[in-house]
Amino acid sequence: MSMRVAGPSYTDSIVNQLNLLESQQYQLQNQAATGQSIQLPSDNPTGMQTALNLQTAYSNAGQYAQNISALQTQATTAGNAMQQLQTIVEQAGEIATSADGTSSSSSLQADAAQVTQLIQQAVQVLNTQNGGQYIFGGTASSQQPFTLTTDANGNVTAVTYNGNTSVTQNQIADNSTIAVDVPGENNTGSGPTGLVSDSRTGTNLFNDLISLQNDLLAGNTNAISSTDAPALSTDQNNIIYQVANNGAIQARLNLAASAASTNQTSLQESLTNVAGANLTQTLTNLTQTQNAYQAALQTASSILQLKQYLLAYLS
Repeated sequence: MSMRVAGPSYTDSIVNQLNLLESQQYQLQNQAATGQSIQLPSDNPTGMQTALNLQTAYSNAGQYAQNISALQTQATTAGNAMQQLQTIVEQAGEIATSADGTSSSSSLQADAAQVTQLIQQAVQVLNTQNGGQYIFGGTASSQQPFTLTTDANGNVTAVTYNGNTSVTQNQIADNSTIAVDVPGENNTGSGPTGLVSDSRTGTNLFNDLISLQNDLLAGNTNAISSTDAPALSTDQNNIIYQVANNGAIQARLNLAASAASTNQTSLQESLTNVAGANLTQTLTNLTQTQNAYQAALQTASSILQLKQYLLAYLS
């Protein structure tokens, strides 16, 4: 009677099976830990490329969201400053309207002092910063855009603009940019409208305020009514336009923020669908693989024990 003993090829098959099950366990454990079904390009070449594209798009969407958040803060700061400036110009306009031939010299002098204070306040407002950057100097945001000069009596003689007429275009979505900053002055005839001085609108706020101050000091009520008051009305209209435009910018940023958030959520869902592991199914597969591995180990152990016994018996 002859008896066959499991040969090397069968033993190799068992070892290969154990290696395969061990590799599957490792992959499933990785999937359960990371939540990702694709770890290497070899796992799913097409899926990996799709996942990489989605990850790039998701990263871009996150950057857009950060840009929008920073711009919202800047736009809000600018809008608040513009509203303060609007109040200042309204007060100056009321002074110009009330100054007439019936006003006493002392009253006009007091009004002049008030206008001087309004000019100083306006310069302070226009030198507003956001995150350490001046917001009304165009792209020259590292220095104060407006400087004020006074005479020995404290009267304002000049306000100088130190900024430029350029603005920064910021990307808030694919193929979509927006400029939030506003140059204080722009008398070039092109580009963004200057906040307090622009040759196209005929506005020159500080010159007009200084003129009102000087005419009040001189008691020249005719010049105030015929020149200063109409000029300040033009200045006020320009600032009203700027306030409204800032409101439109803030509304657009709010919409962009909502769109960016929705896009991020959609991209994350798509990425999960492509590369994400179904945790319940992964854990089930892992348990089955672990059970199969243990069964294979037991089988291999039994075969090896039987082989050793038979070899000992036959010898």
